[in-house]
Amino acid sequence: MLRPYRLLAAVPHAPNLMFFSLLGRLHMPALGMVLAFLVVDWTGSYAIGGVIGATITVGQAIAGPLRGRSADRSSPPRLLVVTGLGSGLGMVAIIGVTSWVDPAHWWLVLPVALATGLSHPPITQIGRAIWPKLADGPAREAAFAVEATLQELLFVVAPMLAAFAVAVWGPVVAMFACAAWATSGAVLFAAALWRAGLQEGLGEHGSGARKSGPLFRTPGFVSLLAFFGLLVGGLISVDLVLVGWARERGEPELAGVLAMVWAVGSLIGGLVLGGSGKRPRLWLRASLTALGLVALVPVLPPISDPGSPLLIGAVLLVGGSAVAPTLAASNGRLADIAPPERRNEAFGWLASATTFGGALAAPLSGTMLDLAGPAAAAAAAAGLALVAAGLVASHNARASRVARDAEQTAVT
Repeated sequence: MLRPYRLLAAVPHAPNLMFFSLLGRLHMPALGMVLAFLVVDWTGSYAIGGVIGATITVGQAIAGPLRGRSADRSSPPRLLVVTGLGSGLGMVAIIGVTSWVDPAHWWLVLPVALATGLSHPPITQIGRAIWPKLADGPAREAAFAVEATLQELLFVVAPMLAAFAVAVWGPVVAMFACAAWATSGAVLFAAALWRAGLQEGLGEHGSGARKSGPLFRTPGFVSLLAFFGLLVGGLISVDLVLVGWARERGEPELAGVLAMVWAVGSLIGGLVLGGSGKRPRLWLRASLTALGLVALVPVLPPISDPGSPLLIGAVLLVGGSAVAPTLAASNGRLADIAPPERRNEAFGWLASATTFGGALAAPLSGTMLDLAGPAAAAAAAAGLALVAAGLVASHNARASRVARDAEQTAVT
């Protein structure tokens, strides 16, 4: 179980970089929840909250590949500091609009939300793109497994802190906290990169970088991006489902508690499977993740009204155990299929795919919450995850068929 952590500890600067990479993302799992509370208190509509959240994620999706190329060609620490400042200021501007603008003119916040998303600091993609540069072989795979597992700690701590801040001080103060950490977290990670000697671009320059064709012609790359977008869209939707259910009960802190339970399940799954030496079967892990979301539907209102926090928590704990292993296997698959000289750009496209999936899922879940309640929103999230699992399963089937045909041809 501890083998990946021992491998990672042997890589120079790895523990320090891993710690500050994760610390810099602390506000990210909390932002969606805080924004939902802020906008729903302002407008009274979950659908509008979903649209505004989707606008931020569209900005992040647009910026993802651009930030990846910038990290390849220029100084990652400088990039992190500039984007961190821009993201923090954007969140403060959202607070200003929601505080002083009439809710009937809610659309005025959309340009601010888009600018905030465009300024999103690329901590996650840089934090993943550094590992192929610092390690290879088992150490690289260990880095992906540890990163996916420890990231679940963020989903334990951040929603709990966000729900506590909303319940005690209100969504405005909670949003100010997200803005402050968006800036300070990016600066701290930039300092860690600087100390590790990663002041220059992360990309591999030279003739190899020019020989590779477009990433979208790499076999399996497009289907993997679609898989990421659909799966993460379904996972992100669960936060909005929990916010809607907890708010209807008049107990907003329950959203943070249940999100923490879900993350604990994912953390346990990552710790158990992260040390496995077996080659991960991505389609199986994705299917188990989707089934965990399906199991949420019958325990939520209006199917189960008002819904038992203990039962919902049990479903989240068990179903969440497949999340971190699925994400670790996905990152490893991307590192395998992307050309070595283009991996940083590939992780930039991955960031875009995940944020774009969230941008599609957020208004869908918000609309289902408004129209039919939490169970319908959970069903929509489960549907996205099931499509993602089917996509990767069909790709595996095609790859196996091609391999069998090639083997048969060789035998003939």
